[in-house]
Amino acid sequence: MIGWLEAVILGLVQGLTEFLPISSSAHIRVVSAFAGWPDPGAAFTAVIQLGTETAVLIYFRQEIWEIVSTWTRSLFNRELRGHWAARMGWYIILGTLPIVVLGLVLKEQIETPFRDLRLVGTTLIVFAIILWFADRTARNKLTLEKHLSAPHAVVYGFAQALALVPGVSRSGGTVTAGLLLDYRREDAAKYSFLLAIPAVLGAGVLELSEIGNGPSPEWGPTILATVISFVVGYAAVAWFLRYISTHRFTVFVIYRIILGFFIILAVTAGWIPAIG
Repeated sequence: MIGWLEAVILGLVQGLTEFLPISSSAHIRVVSAFAGWPDPGAAFTAVIQLGTETAVLIYFRQEIWEIVSTWTRSLFNRELRGHWAARMGWYIILGTLPIVVLGLVLKEQIETPFRDLRLVGTTLIVFAIILWFADRTARNKLTLEKHLSAPHAVVYGFAQALALVPGVSRSGGTVTAGLLLDYRREDAAKYSFLLAIPAVLGAGVLELSEIGNGPSPEWGPTILATVISFVVGYAAVAWFLRYISTHRFTVFVIYRIILGFFIILAVTAGWIPAIG
């Protein structure tokens, strides 16, 4: 069971890693394994992500309000349907469909085999290389308001769905897709955060019923971890957007590769179990 100390640490880990392209779910899984704690499970991970997603809602509140209000009014006012905010509303809905469908189809795999640390280590390395390639070859010129389209939204959506496997990283997958499509780093990250809102909120709400039941953590530690992830996550998203405006993703690529190999070594050497 997750205690108060574990809740504090895992809340910090979630807040620090959710918006960076290094996979928050992988870090929660790995930190728990090295600390000798039981795997907190997919339900706990999904629920505490509500904290970091609340940070996104507040940080991007103006853009989100414009998207929601313009999209809603465009349903009745044809003149608004060409507005970027109305189109963005549809693109977020379209980009959310892949992770919703695959999340329901692969629910059992997400909760058990996908959390195998050998798979986590491998995906950290593989997708680090893909991110490095995308960052080096991207022309870094397209913007969301002018260039985002339905096909691009679908590509983003499938990239986000890859994050159902811990180690891929929701932000890492979608940012990589954006770079491969030649979007500016800041725009790729911004759309990644906006696209995650429906999926993360939906998954978190669906998993609320699991908290306090069976092997899932109790409500108290879960709420504490969620609150901590919100506070730390708000600072993390602000820092990340400033950082990538002037820096490449090289530091995250190197970190992912080192962590991935260390995890595989640790499992192979018997330091930590592959399955918690």
